[in-house]
Amino acid sequence: MSRRNFLPILILFVIGYSQLCTGQNNVKISVEPSDNAPIISKHIYGHFAEHLGRCIYEGFYVGDSSAIPNSAGVRLDIIDALKELQIPNLRWPGGCFADTYHWMDGIGDLEKRPTIVNTWWGGVTEDNSFGTHNFLNLCEELGAEPYLSGNVGSGGVQELADWVQYTNYKGKSPMSDLKRENGREEPWTVKYWGIGNEAWGCGGNMRPEYYADIYKKYATFMSDADVEGGIYKIASGASNDDYNWTEVLMKNIPKNMLQGVALHHYSVIDWKAKGPDVNFDEETYFKTMKESWLMEELIVKHTAIMDKYDEDKKVDLIVDEWGGWYEVAEDSNPGFLYQQNTMRDAMIAGMNLNIFNNHADRVKMANLAQAVNVLQAVILTEEEKMILTPTYHVMNMYKVHQDATLIPLSFDSPMYKFEDESLPSLTVSASKDETEKVHISFTNIDTKNANSVSIDLNELGLKNMTGSILSSANLQDHNTFENPNAIVPKGFTNFKFKKGLLEVEVPPFSVLVLEGTK
Repeated sequence: MSRRNFLPILILFVIGYSQLCTGQNNVKISVEPSDNAPIISKHIYGHFAEHLGRCIYEGFYVGDSSAIPNSAGVRLDIIDALKELQIPNLRWPGGCFADTYHWMDGIGDLEKRPTIVNTWWGGVTEDNSFGTHNFLNLCEELGAEPYLSGNVGSGGVQELADWVQYTNYKGKSPMSDLKRENGREEPWTVKYWGIGNEAWGCGGNMRPEYYADIYKKYATFMSDADVEGGIYKIASGASNDDYNWTEVLMKNIPKNMLQGVALHHYSVIDWKAKGPDVNFDEETYFKTMKESWLMEELIVKHTAIMDKYDEDKKVDLIVDEWGGWYEVAEDSNPGFLYQQNTMRDAMIAGMNLNIFNNHADRVKMANLAQAVNVLQAVILTEEEKMILTPTYHVMNMYKVHQDATLIPLSFDSPMYKFEDESLPSLTVSASKDETEKVHISFTNIDTKNANSVSIDLNELGLKNMTGSILSSANLQDHNTFENPNAIVPKGFTNFKFKKGLLEVEVPPFSVLVLEGTK
């Protein structure tokens, strides 16, 4: 063979070897027709604050006498951080705690409030100093809709009906008069109400048929007065793949009494051995991603059941608890569920938010568990110090999708392989906002291989493209109180955009958001 003939072969070998070493996968994504595409509800980007560990006390709430800067006892740095996220809603007071919480214990004179033992989380005694006024005033300050979880497990129908009247009724009534006595003149107008929580478990260990009847009883006495369009009632929905629970609720509850059905799913590899929060290996990471990816299947199958009884899609799916759940951090109270937040959590956040966006026709609200110091928190505190986690940064990058119109995409994802199993490595969602800006979010969970993506965006008429990325050297990397900015989003330019064709390389275990403008 002559040197002239050998040279092209050598070049091809070098290119092929280079691609093998860098581990690139090639992905072609198509933009699908979108005349009837849904709006991605901003409420998909909701949060959750339960009386659990250091979420409320020592997290959100430090008291108005604290040296830590605060507004009516709530930390100002947390308020500012959540405002930056533009959180659309906040769920409270639980969780399991909700079905032991009696709201009237948390109003009125602080000195006269009874204590409560948090039997679900750590057995600690709380003084009820953070109550309805504190929470609803916080939501006002954040510009977020409150989502209250009503006590159906240990509370009565009248108790929940009174709470609705206390928060919402404008005229003269026993509860609105009591609210005024406690210093609040105008109603808060709380729209979103959960009727119990995890009724199949900590909310009462009920059968679905029994809970459906209980739901109808409580919903009947919750007044719609003074809430435009009526209050939005959310049924305690299924855990994971309990499809029978969804079937029974959709079949037995009249649609005029039901606006949303909840779904809870955590990325837990084994409830008896959840794995470490930081020092995990790739096998544990892969198993966690497998549980996270299960969210796609759960939404598809639960919504298929909903479609049988509600083909007009008037009832929404509400994923009001989701996120990673591991063994607690070393030397922390096992009942407080405090865990660190690594690049693994960024992968969970990016993947799930892409899934929710792409199912925006049914998924209208979701609540990451939880906001501060608990599970997959966006914020961690230690006395006066506060850090923002990788999950916080993902949600901040993705907030551009809030109330934007979904741009449907189709593609075959490369597979992330570990031993004899594999998962889709790439999730993507895209949207167009009111200003005609287009945003495309990518999450690549593969630990070794980049995804080389091409998308023909000609029909969108874009002229310019910018980007930001969240990545790090190791999956286990995280922000600490000593190094709070170890992982932060950075500008991203490793793409080509010419004549409407976008070509971009999404690095291993990274989250990337691109913005296109006309």
